[in-house]
Amino acid sequence: MKKNSRLVYSTDKGRIKTPDDDAAATPAGDGIVRIRRETSGRKGNAATTISGVPLPEPELKALAKKLKQTCGSGGSVKNGIIEIQGDHREAVQALLTKAGYTVKLAGG
Repeated sequence: MKKNSRLVYSTDKGRIKTPDDDAAATPAGDGIVRIRRETSGRKGNAATTISGVPLPEPELKALAKKLKQTCGSGGSVKNGIIEIQGDHREAVQALLTKAGYTVKLAGG
C-alpha cells in the first residue's frame, strides 16, 4: 500500500498552500485582454466578451460587476470570460485601459 505524503493541513501552521493552489487561482495568459463582439449562438443578439484578464475568480466577478454598471446592462462570468449583454466594446476598452490593462479589440 502506497502512502500519500502530500501535507495539506498541519496543526502548527494551518492550511498548507501548494504551488498547484496558486496556479489554479490565476489563469495563465499572454497579458493581453481581448474584447470581442459575438453574436453566434445568441439568436442574432450581440454580446461583448472579455477574455485574458489575469485575475482570480472573486476579483473577476467584481470587475464584471463594475463593467456591467458602467455599460448599464446585464452579463455574467463563465469559465474566466466576462460576458456583457450588447455591444459595449469602446466603453469596456476605455475602462480597462484606464485600469492599466493592455487591451486589444478582436473579432468583428
